[in-house]
Amino acid sequence: MSKKKRKRRESVAKGPWLIHYFQRHRDDDQGRSVPARDFLEGCPVEVRAHLRAVLTAVAEAPPPRFSGGLQWRAMHEDMKGYFEARDRHGTWLYRVFCLLERNGAEVGLGGPSIVLLAGMRKPNESAFTKADYAQVRSLGAEYMSRAPRSILR
Repeated sequence: MSKKKRKRRESVAKGPWLIHYFQRHRDDDQGRSVPARDFLEGCPVEVRAHLRAVLTAVAEAPPPRFSGGLQWRAMHEDMKGYFEARDRHGTWLYRVFCLLERNGAEVGLGGPSIVLLAGMRKPNESAFTKADYAQVRSLGAEYMSRAPRSILR
């Protein structure tokens, strides 16, 4: 087995993973906002509780072994490499967009981690726009640009 495969297998085997909130760096946002936390705090209590439970279940599985059906999904196309925790409440769909850091200890996260970037909601049977996804990717690029990573501490 190659070192790369062994290292990945070792990081996967050491569950549970940590959960962190991305916090914007003061060079990019003087207020150092925490987009995913701000989104969750604005959600109905039931949605917030459900999404946090999904994220906890994923962290305890840990990734990539978690099979969360429609509640946790790997994204595709322009969003490849991102994941989303999902909930439906009434006629609204809620999403929290995440990145996985398998080697989180190497970038100051304390171990393998799920990093919550941002969240959005949309009416059922609608789609987010390309601009919505571009905003998430922009936050992801900002997050990935620094080591140690900028997270809420």
